[in-house]
Amino acid sequence: MASPSKTNHDLDSMRQAGWPVEGKRLLPALVVALIVGMVLCYSFSRMGLTRAAGESAKAFQALFGASESSQVVDAASRFIDQGWPPVISSERETSRIENFNPEQLPWLSYVEMRETPTVSIDFENGSVVEREVMESHQVLVEPVGYLFRVLWLMLETLEIALWGTILALIMGLPLSMLASRRISPARPVVLLARGVCSLSRAIPELISALFFVLLFGFGPAAGVLALGLHSAGFLGKFFADDIDNTDDGPAKALACSGIGKPGVFLHALLPQVLPQYLAYLQYILERNVRTATVLGIVGAGGIGVELMGKWHNFQFGHATTVLLAIFLTVILLEAITQTLRKEWIRD
Repeated sequence: MASPSKTNHDLDSMRQAGWPVEGKRLLPALVVALIVGMVLCYSFSRMGLTRAAGESAKAFQALFGASESSQVVDAASRFIDQGWPPVISSERETSRIENFNPEQLPWLSYVEMRETPTVSIDFENGSVVEREVMESHQVLVEPVGYLFRVLWLMLETLEIALWGTILALIMGLPLSMLASRRISPARPVVLLARGVCSLSRAIPELISALFFVLLFGFGPAAGVLALGLHSAGFLGKFFADDIDNTDDGPAKALACSGIGKPGVFLHALLPQVLPQYLAYLQYILERNVRTATVLGIVGAGGIGVELMGKWHNFQFGHATTVLLAIFLTVILLEAITQTLRKEWIRD
């Protein structure tokens, strides 16, 4: 049992930390906590998390043999069965290829005959008779055709992310100089620049991509503009905050010697914030690569359309190939950018 002195010491510590240990303050805090708990319980059920928790429990039971089946386990098993191994080849019927020439086939491709079952309906003696008939057709098989398609779309996604990051840097750097309280010409300019940064961050990329698709049509340009507009708000805010948090000694020394604010920024502030700026750019580039894969869903280019189409058609083998390409690209990009950043900072 705790001694009275220890209890009083604990109460004093809780008072100093701001905890409502007094009777008059404790009751309202308990009432607020009870109301918040009830609201969260209602929201938990309304969001379908109760059902999700139940299905997860059934999945664990099925994995350990306590239950015969589970929706989660069945769906995961179906995806694994149909999604592995990844599909890298492509097949097309030669009858659907315009100006097909069997003497001039693509690299590594070949032609073979395939038989597929079809249902034939005949009318005999006033009744409908269904017969299964095997139909033969010629297909062009490209062993790595789908892999090349995915790599090409992934390259387009990388280009969208790269140009989106470049556009964000072009817009974000001037915004940061205007939004910085240290080098901005006036306080209203600071408020206006920070408002622009907040507005660009508040508009999701998908919404702005829909708007740019309406203006410029389907294609990568809409994705580049959407990523650039959204990312510029982040870079402008991050850059401005870093400028405001730097050591002002070198900046004051240069300002006293008659150097203007652009010179102070280049020679006193930029060397201090450059490593952090590079880290921000690396993060924004990796983030834009991930986001660019989604923008294709609204027609803004990239690999998103391909992933959505294969997933909706339950072609999980093709979807696995796309997902692996995205995963490996992000890992490779992170390794390359980390190496370049270290070398740049070292130099």
